[in-house]
Amino acid sequence: MDKYIQAIENDEVIKLIKPHIRNIQTYIVGGFVRDILMNKHSLDRDLIVCNCDVREFSKNLAKQLNAYFVELDTVNNIYRIVLEDKINYLDITCPIENNFEKDIKRRDLTINAIAYDINNQKFIDLTGGIEDIKNKKIKGITEENFKDDPLRLLRIFRFYSKTGFEIDHSLIKLSKELYKEINKPSKERITTELLKMFEGKYCDLALKKLDECNILEEILPIYKEVKKIPPNTHHHLDLIHHLIETVRQIQIIYDNSNEEVKKYLETEKYGSVKEIAFLKFAGFLHDIGKPSCWTIEEDTGRHRFIQHDLIGSELAVPILKDLKFSKKQINYIKTLIKYHIYPSSMISAPDVNDKAYLRFYRKMENYVIDIIILAMADRLSARGEQVTDEMVEKNIKGLTSLLNNYIEQQKNFKPIEKLLNGNEIMEILKIKQSPELGNIIKALHEAQLNCEVTTKQEAINFIKNSF
Repeated sequence: MDKYIQAIENDEVIKLIKPHIRNIQTYIVGGFVRDILMNKHSLDRDLIVCNCDVREFSKNLAKQLNAYFVELDTVNNIYRIVLEDKINYLDITCPIENNFEKDIKRRDLTINAIAYDINNQKFIDLTGGIEDIKNKKIKGITEENFKDDPLRLLRIFRFYSKTGFEIDHSLIKLSKELYKEINKPSKERITTELLKMFEGKYCDLALKKLDECNILEEILPIYKEVKKIPPNTHHHLDLIHHLIETVRQIQIIYDNSNEEVKKYLETEKYGSVKEIAFLKFAGFLHDIGKPSCWTIEEDTGRHRFIQHDLIGSELAVPILKDLKFSKKQINYIKTLIKYHIYPSSMISAPDVNDKAYLRFYRKMENYVIDIIILAMADRLSARGEQVTDEMVEKNIKGLTSLLNNYIEQQKNFKPIEKLLNGNEIMEILKIKQSPELGNIIKALHEAQLNCEVTTKQEAINFIKNSF
């Protein structure tokens, strides 16, 4: 264990705080310790301090470190110190009932219940978490802990997605028994765990386990309908497994991407969750419109899902609102569902050219990389008997070219300039505020997307001649 002790002792933040906590019983717990033992670096530093006023301790430590003091939860005595770099921080609390052992044993999983005594430089492992990390096992501490807070059920699958460790049979059994409790926690907490699960490398496996334990349909009831769609000549998998396979393919595409694409998918544009989590979640939802428009042709037996992209994008909105997604997050996922067919249909058009590429890039704006990767994953996840390897290879080659061209040229792209505003259009055409004005603005935007209009005078001529 010496190398792990050394890794903690060499951590820049631990070294920084150590001179200030010599007389206080201080432990670092949870994710930071777990990640160190898994040879990963973590910024998730949680401290437990014993036998002192934790608020005063935190305030004084913040002052000594020239850091920012934040009261996160005064009822449960949880405080945050944000260091000067505004990247590293410490969350500090005291043990439950001022009992360190009880606090540790009230946690969810053994791998998350390992502590490190900073002053005495030793690990405290009361539940066997170190051995479980070594054996790659996900085990719970007590059933009661999960009954007290059913959100911990989701944490089982989140850490399965992140680590790929084997879930202990007793936890699977418990999840199947308690699955109806999963909606008791707040929607915000549920969504946070879901998105962290979607960040994980093994998210597709976690989704299958989540479904096996009946939790998936409790959180997202729409999948009861999704499961009714069987395989067909264009899809070798039924719909639920097609969606899970799409998530898996997104991860594979990420793993094989160049550094620029990887860096993009690791950004945190929507809170503290990486872009790839939202992309995978959109991938998991991209065909939810299919059950609502499913038909089978009498003469050919072909399964048709006309406008499932548009229907799905609208169905996603109330689902995401219920889960307390932000407006920006909802717009991102809605847009990806709505346009997931667009890249493939564009590159397969007989007259595709640079102008069509430019129109696509402009129309998709900040979603270009995401929508292309989703289209790739969707294609790779549909291998029905009427889909040949040649068809798949041609599609992926075209989408790859579309993506590479965008990456090469994106620095030269400029946002579409608003050449005329609503008031100017009303003045030019002598019209009043009306639905017609909205149609004119939309038509002008389309003309700009197609590079038919590039100057203000051309915009004036366009609206005069078209309306």
